[in-house]
Formats: sequence, structure tokens, C-alpha cells
Amino acid sequence: MAIDRLADALNTIKTHEMVGQRDCAVPASRLISEILNLLKSSGYITDYKFTDDGRGGYFNVSLAGKINNCGVITPRFPVKRVDWATVEQQYIPGVGIGLLIVSTPQGIMTNSDADKRRIGGRLLAYIY
Repeated sequence: MAIDRLADALNTIKTHEMVGQRDCAVPASRLISEILNLLKSSGYITDYKFTDDGRGGYFNVSLAGKINNCGVITPRFPVKRVDWATVEQQYIPGVGIGLLIVSTPQGIMTNSDADKRRIGGRLLAYIY
């Protein structure tokens, strides 16, 4: 039984990218669905599809081959709206490379969207 489903999903995606596979299956949850939607809109994955297996289901993810590293950020640190630049320097290797995925009062979004909306949130994951 998995303790952190998001960590398992991102680890599966990262290992499948490292070995050059184009498809993988990750456990389904609402949080993972929203994060996969962000990854799709950012171009890190091409598509994903939900499959119900009677045990909660899973997502079939089509990889684009653009992920070098990804993972969860634990504990889920709170970030104030004025601190986005400092936090990006900790988790992303360069300016304009990668994303931080954050949970805000307005929903799950990237760090750049949260900065544009001038809101803070809690760090969930990074990807580049």
C-alpha cells in the first residue's frame, strides 16, 4: 500500500522517462489528475487517460520525452506571494526551466500562475 500516491506517480513517470519508454500507468486520484493536466498543458506529457479497474483506477500517461527530473516536495512548505523567486532558486536549476506545482486557495497551479495572480500557496512538486 502506497503512503504517498503523488510521490509514487511522479517516480513512475521519471523512471519511465529515464529508460525511454513512452507510456506508463500511475495510480488515480483527483490531485494526480490535476497535476497531469498541468503537465499536459506545459508540454511535459502528451496525453493521459483514466482507466477504471475496480480498485480506484489508474491513468495511462503518454510521455513526451521532455522530463529530466521530477518529484514531490515534502514537507509541503507554505510560500508567501513575495517569495516565489527565492523558492524557485531552491528547486529549479535555472531561470525559465521547469515548474513548481503549488496548492493555492484558488486551486492547483504552477508557480508562475500563482505569481501572476499574486497569491501564495503550499509547494507540492517540481518538474524540469
